Amino acid sequence: MKIIAVIPARYEASRFPGKLMKILGEKTVITTTYKNVVETGLFDEVFVATDSDIIFNEIENNGGKAVMTGQHETGSDRIAEAVQNIDCDIVINVQGDEPFLKLEPLQQLIEVFKEDENQEISLASLKIKLTEKEEIENPNNVKVITDNNGFALYFSRSVIPFHREISYDISYFKHIGVYAFRKHALLQFSKLEMKPLEISEKIECIRYLEYGMKIKMIETNFIGVGIDTPEDLEKARKIISE
Repeated sequence: MKIIAVIPARYEASRFPGKLMKILGEKTVITTTYKNVVETGLFDEVFVATDSDIIFNEIENNGGKAVMTGQHETGSDRIAEAVQNIDCDIVINVQGDEPFLKLEPLQQLIEVFKEDENQEISLASLKIKLTEKEEIENPNNVKVITDNNGFALYFSRSVIPFHREISYDISYFKHIGVYAFRKHALLQFSKLEMKPLEISEKIECIRYLEYGMKIKMIETNFIGVGIDTPEDLEKARKIISE
């Protein structure tokens, strides 16, 4: 299998515009993410997919590979456009604002497809256990529930499952937005119309479920530093300095 990584990168982030071009250590956030993904050694190629000349030039000027795309509602749609003419079998979507992604969870996602002999799985992604009530109830944390084989049943910003039977201990899991796609499933995804559940929740992977595709969830203990706010950027800078 030919495995590539694509980092969708939009300049005008709604909560923190221009965050990918902020300085983190000696490099910008997007360049730090790109270099870290390359250095895992897991991928045949790594690309940044962007609609911004600023980000495109930043990557190219630092010796990286970038692809210009049109404007898209979701990162997956942006990646689908970027990989149309790239020869590959598996596409890993790494978020541009997650500069500290580790090797192990990426390896776990790749193994899903190596073990999927019947090619039943369209998409694999990560989940991490939540234990704090505040984190469980936070709508910015997308929760996921799975069947006994680890396939996603539903994603929601609400608390799922609802803990009605308090005598029974239940676990809650947060979805981490790192995806691994079969290329043909990704291209199919980009042609599918958004349905009511995806529109309501603003969670793109619900589209796969609404059209009957299988999403394999892998539990990880990886805790990244997603840079969504200026405060997150300061946390990341502290990590770099240490």
